[in-house]
Amino acid sequence: MRFLSTILPCVALVSARHALTPRDDTGLSKLTLSGPASLPIDATLPLNPALTSFSIETAFFEEYMGNQSYPNKLSQNLFENLKERTGVPPEVRIGGITADSTFWDPNQEAALYNFISSTGALINTTLGPQFWNSVKLLPEGTKIVMTLDLESLNYTGALAMAEAAWTGLGSSQISRFEIGNEPDQYYLDLDAQNYTAMWEPWTVNISKALDIDYPEFQVGATAIDPLWPYNTPQADAQFDCVSALAAGANDGHTVMTCSEHTYQYSVCDPTRAAVATLTNLVNHTRLAEYLDLWQPRIHSVRTQLGPDAFVIGEFNSVSCSGQANVSNTFGQAMWLLDTTLYAASINVSRVYVHQGGPLALQSSTQLNHGGLSLYNLWYPVDNQNGPIQVFPSYSAYLFVTETIGHSRSLRLSNIFPGRQANGSSVTTAGGDPSAGQISIYGFWDENSTNSYDYPTKLALLNLEIYNQTDSYPRPNITIDISAYLPKNTREVMVKRLTAPGANVLSAELTTWAGQTFASGVAEGDIVEEKVSTGEIVVEASSAALVYW
Repeated sequence: MRFLSTILPCVALVSARHALTPRDDTGLSKLTLSGPASLPIDATLPLNPALTSFSIETAFFEEYMGNQSYPNKLSQNLFENLKERTGVPPEVRIGGITADSTFWDPNQEAALYNFISSTGALINTTLGPQFWNSVKLLPEGTKIVMTLDLESLNYTGALAMAEAAWTGLGSSQISRFEIGNEPDQYYLDLDAQNYTAMWEPWTVNISKALDIDYPEFQVGATAIDPLWPYNTPQADAQFDCVSALAAGANDGHTVMTCSEHTYQYSVCDPTRAAVATLTNLVNHTRLAEYLDLWQPRIHSVRTQLGPDAFVIGEFNSVSCSGQANVSNTFGQAMWLLDTTLYAASINVSRVYVHQGGPLALQSSTQLNHGGLSLYNLWYPVDNQNGPIQVFPSYSAYLFVTETIGHSRSLRLSNIFPGRQANGSSVTTAGGDPSAGQISIYGFWDENSTNSYDYPTKLALLNLEIYNQTDSYPRPNITIDISAYLPKNTREVMVKRLTAPGANVLSAELTTWAGQTFASGVAEGDIVEEKVSTGEIVVEASSAALVYW
């Protein structure tokens, strides 16, 4: 949120808290964090261990997980790596645009069948009983968000899919149902009122049919970005979670969570594609300003439904399946890391990074056609956009899950560039001397000694773009964290997320704590550094997890 009235106070706040040393080339060479080290007033509640979750396009789900006869081992290993670090698997939403043209056939022998026209357009998808066995290939304990078809206006079909999922997976695996994907984009021209007039009774009736007497539905799944300023008649008239709740979506007490979708950039048309660049993507100011647009909605939803109720149920860097040499780079890994942590810092409970493929029906002017999406964290199968492979972005989720670990009491705050008095991020224009290139998060564990006085971990992100092809020495910044260390603690441990440059496309060149994950499993020895000076050097286009 861009609150002009508080820009000047925030400049004073930044200069008072942190000492800065410029480089000759306009970058920063040193940043000294001044504290205070105590738990900030804006710190989150304990982080959800499934913060790093996934959304998988319904029509592509079997390509990701395989089937009972031929499970996709790559996908299984990559999911297991994340579960291993937190003890809790990522949640998986089965949804996306194809969910609104997916039907249930109890007599179908194939797990999933996609009907594709002679022009290559995916018309609809049909699921059969074997589909649930594919879902069960996910790590044990994985919670599922199942998206039901709303756009066809066929309640009987939505109920049939809900009953099939409830029977096939069981109530313990279904986290919640979602009815409709991005209903604010339908040809039906829905608004909050006529959406709610359908959605709310469907949730009540499905709950009765399945004998569910508790909230089991996720409202919204809308796609259009919030308008700014947020307190205007035009913004109030938008169709979103808040307006749906105001229209009575929870009158039947069926709503557990609210979901909205975020895609910071797009290649759905040439105009937007022109600005979907790596330089624009990998910048803390830009991503924070974008996510801050949701802060009023997040606050409203949490007030009405509870502190864990707002999720980003589908997101990625560039809509309409990503931008080549942007979405498939290590730069996107840095963006994904900062986006995930910043979203958590403004009280988004979970984020579901979307995986799928270009769909001809998304946009008549989009760049991508066929294969799997360029923004996917991995390709589980060979396709026209490339062979089976893991992309650098996957490593960002390793960083986050390892940071959370098995703690259920870890709280988060963005300590640099920090926040304005109104809660929005300090921006480049508002006084961030790094121009959006440095982002630092602190983690306070309520169960640790001195839990409110000092953090137990810091995440240091240097988002300055350095490409593998650049001929000059790689820049770096020295970050003095001494003010955040408990008394008598001077030795810290450091794990690093790094690659030869932001434009790297290969997971084989991407390391988290010294290990690569290109094969789906860790290869190489874990590298942990001991630092006793209180100063951490972080290269451009890299990140460090510091803990003690």
